[in-house]
Amino acid sequence: MVELLATVAVIGIISFMAIPQVTRMRSDAEQNLAISRAETLNLAMANLVQTRGRSQAAADWLSAGNDNNRYILLRPYLGFAEASLVAYMPGGWDIDFPSPLTDQLIKVTLKNSSGSQIYY
Repeated sequence: MVELLATVAVIGIISFMAIPQVTRMRSDAEQNLAISRAETLNLAMANLVQTRGRSQAAADWLSAGNDNNRYILLRPYLGFAEASLVAYMPGGWDIDFPSPLTDQLIKVTLKNSSGSQIYY
């Protein structure tokens, strides 16, 4: 009986030490996925400009109006594309597209759930 109690106690201690590590790994994985998807959107913007030409792409970008419509504009240039920007980004992560497409493409802004900008 004492051995069984000792075994349960050891398993409990190991579990207590492992749970924060698993939580941190999941958080890091979601951040890496968000960064990867932001980079993919940057490449899709470059492909949009190369395919349509700078002036047509800039006009289409401006007429799209908001971030979700701009995402829909980029969907054909993505290998994996959800129906909306909210579904595309992992939970708790958000992006802001640059307002105008200028001569130099500006990367999308990546923000975490607290609204802090993530530099990638």
